Amino acid sequence: MDLTKIIAISGKPGLYKLISQAKAGFIVEDLDKGKKTSISAHNNVSLLENVAIYGMSEEFPLKDVFIKIFKKENGGPTISHKESGAKLRAYLEEILPDYDEGRVYDSDLKKLFQWYNILQSKGMLEVGEEEQTDENTEE
Repeated sequence: MDLTKIIAISGKPGLYKLISQAKAGFIVEDLDKGKKTSISAHNNVSLLENVAIYGMSEEFPLKDVFIKIFKKENGGPTISHKESGAKLRAYLEEILPDYDEGRVYDSDLKKLFQWYNILQSKGMLEVGEEEQTDENTEE
């Protein structure tokens, strides 16, 4: 699973794939619509590789959380991001019981599950043998 070129742009829904660098910003491709567009270097961008979920004792990288969801769902889609905050929290509690409820907001959970489902529908969440081995050694 490679999240190094997948970004979220503040103020824009969905996820984008970095295609190349432009003179005053970047060329990105909307993963939902497949449309390429340019964004300014002034946009607030989050690289999914650097995003983590707050835990009580440590932060959990998004990649690790996606792997846990992927295994729970046997590679299929997960709960809809449109579910209630209580249902989203109950689901996260199943896969990540040590997450920090006070610092992880419902809006964060909506993004988490929406992002997972976008990446899953595009076949970008393949869990390789190396990642499965890493997960098994942690448990």
